[in-house]
Amino acid sequence: MKNKYIYITLLAVVGWHAESLAQDGARQAPRLVVSITIDQLRSDYLETFAPLYGPNGFKKLLAEGVVYENATYPFFEPDRASAISSVVTGTTPYYHSIVGTRWLDKATLRPVLCTDSQKQDSVPSPVQMAVSTMGDELKVATHGEAKVFAVAPFEDAAILSAGHAADGAVWLDTQTGRWTTSQYYMNEVPQWLLSFNELYSYEDKSRKREWKPLIVQQKPDFRYTFKGDRRHQDYQTSGLINADITELALHSQSNLAMGYDGVTDLLCLTYYAGTYGHRPVPVSQKELQDTYLRLDREIATLVTQLETRIGQGQVLFIVTSTGYSDPEETDYTAYRIPTGTFYINRTASLLNMYFGALWGQGRYVEGCYGRQLFFNHQLLESKRISMTDATQRAQEFVAQMAGVRNVYTRLQLLGSYHEQIAKIRNSFNPQRNGDLLIEVAPGWHLQNEETGEDLLSQASAITFPILIYGNGLTAQRVQTPVTVDRIAPTVAKTIRIRAPNACASEPLF
Repeated sequence: MKNKYIYITLLAVVGWHAESLAQDGARQAPRLVVSITIDQLRSDYLETFAPLYGPNGFKKLLAEGVVYENATYPFFEPDRASAISSVVTGTTPYYHSIVGTRWLDKATLRPVLCTDSQKQDSVPSPVQMAVSTMGDELKVATHGEAKVFAVAPFEDAAILSAGHAADGAVWLDTQTGRWTTSQYYMNEVPQWLLSFNELYSYEDKSRKREWKPLIVQQKPDFRYTFKGDRRHQDYQTSGLINADITELALHSQSNLAMGYDGVTDLLCLTYYAGTYGHRPVPVSQKELQDTYLRLDREIATLVTQLETRIGQGQVLFIVTSTGYSDPEETDYTAYRIPTGTFYINRTASLLNMYFGALWGQGRYVEGCYGRQLFFNHQLLESKRISMTDATQRAQEFVAQMAGVRNVYTRLQLLGSYHEQIAKIRNSFNPQRNGDLLIEVAPGWHLQNEETGEDLLSQASAITFPILIYGNGLTAQRVQTPVTVDRIAPTVAKTIRIRAPNACASEPLF
């Protein structure tokens, strides 16, 4: 009888403990996850302007959040589209297929945008992304009940961060200067967005917009001006755009009732921290400082408002960077620094002459884009020339040219994997990229005289952090290097859903 009472008591204790854990688990799961990717955010600028920040923006996140100081992307040369895709999918372009904002379509040999739908209606969509995102998996896990929404200055950032199954994505249309969406998500533009465009259009004279930069003791005084054909693009890449991102984020949260029930919702935002109008840093230093000060203010507003509306500890914020910055226009020759120009279109012509001498006349290299050469597979097959033979001969030929640091073949990147070329392979996708990838030496320009492309090769890394704040996390600083593809599994683990279907990375904690 005594053992029976002990057994019953143990069952009661275990039952109470299980119920307590379940309640604790429900409490710990945030009602709203806010994933913030800041385009071109850099640690050096973040630290330089720190004395001018307010108490509730970056200072709050850095002091009270989990800070991973040394974050990187696990692939070569990220841009905005490939970076954001990796944040939300937890993998690299090798799997998610977004190798850049644009790439060369192999069928037409014309550049295509990463959000092109490949249909006649040309409705912008995420169909080019080959895997699921954390928003998609959240929708699946909740049988569609969770709300997923994205706001960004740029079409590609909004659509890719939203994913396939989102409720909507909003970005600035640079043709009209109005905020818009895609019929892929919504048949009609929602009324709250139409109202926002009417009330908050930056061309509306009645709106009290602070055009004067937030710069301490600025000399000489200046203000933003947006005129001519580029006025919408310049506004899109100014510090002023971030106020619209915050306001739209709060509008979407309110109108979609995000974070108000027991089902976790996801809000994906993209802010801008690059130079004004993509101008060089030396001629836009004041605007750059203004951008970071406004960004700090918008982060503070967003965090304060959402915690007030939903509850402190009920919102999880994840902040990181796209991990790149616009290249500087540096005249290395003036400082006797080694440099030069590698012409990709001339290289294609030389290879055709070389192959012509070997195998007869023909356009063996039929296109080039960026650092890639695209071979004519049908021609090679008709002449019974193996792709292995053609690419290896081309690799040996190009490797001898001035300014070439390395040459990779498609088959090399597909067939082998080792640590030395891991980042190159991760940035490669067999459906998107060419047959030969040329890496030019740092400091050299890669030019295409036919398209006007001019790429400056830089091997130096852009340092940036991952900041995670809210949901009861204890403040911590981590100096161990981490990769951005670990954000998605971290979010998935926190809200207790499956990680995106191509994600093999470990959670950060």
